[in-house]
This record gives sequence, structure tokens and C-alpha cells, in this order.
Amino acid sequence: MLNRRTLIAAVAATPIVLALSLPARAAEPEIFATDGVAINGYDPVAYFTQSAPVEGSADHTVDWNGATWRFSSAENKSAFEADPTAYAPQYGGYCAYAVSLGGTATTSPDAWRVVDGKLYLNLNKTVQGIWSEDVPGNISKADANWPTVLGE
Repeated sequence: MLNRRTLIAAVAATPIVLALSLPARAAEPEIFATDGVAINGYDPVAYFTQSAPVEGSADHTVDWNGATWRFSSAENKSAFEADPTAYAPQYGGYCAYAVSLGGTATTSPDAWRVVDGKLYLNLNKTVQGIWSEDVPGNISKADANWPTVLGE
């Protein structure tokens, strides 16, 4: 299993180090959003129903928890509206591994996994591989750190 020091040594001088080694900035928003759009505009419901990242559309949106969520269909939008917490990614869509280390980092829609009916996102597939080495342990650590990592 890799620890934080091993991760930093393994990917020294890359953006991963910068993203995962910096402490959380003061008062991060509860939902990771780019220009107000959650999870880079991808449909959170599609991860469950299509087992794939699917881009959402500006034609199907919901404003929830301070961000705009996009959906690929009216059906997915309705499913989210009925139970947003069932579909929204854990830790507000921030990188699950970064949260397990006590910080926050952006995420890639392609670095995802559903575990026990919950969606987890990671910075990228490299970080997802590291996170996947101890999914239960990393979830436990991230749960303990969330939401204090937001700096509120």
C-alpha cells in the first residue's frame, strides 16, 4: 500500500503532487464546480444507470447545493430531483483520495467508481489506481475528514 510520502516521491514534480500535497484552502465550496457546474458537466445519474461517464446537457439542469448539475436526459434529471443524495458524488465531487489525505483536489469525470451504491471521483486515473489499493480504508479516512477539509 502506498502512503502519502510514497505517492509524493513516486510522482514528484507533477501536478498530482501539487494538487494532493497542498492543504485545503479556506472555505472551499461544498460542491466542486467549474464555473458553477458540478462534476465538469457530467451526468451523475449516468454513472449508475449506464455505468459510464456521460456528458450532461444545458437543456436538462438542476440547481442543487450551490451548483448546477447537468443531465443527459429528462429521465435522469427527474431521478436526481427525486433523490439528489443518491446520485451526487461523495465529498462534494472532490477527489476521494485527496479528501482521505486531508485536502481537496479537482476531479476527472473518467476517474470514477461506484462502491456500495455511492459515487466516488478522483483527480485522474493514476490517483484512482492508488486510491483503489485500499478502497475501504481510503473511504474511512475520507469520511473522517469530510467536511472539515473544506476549511469551514
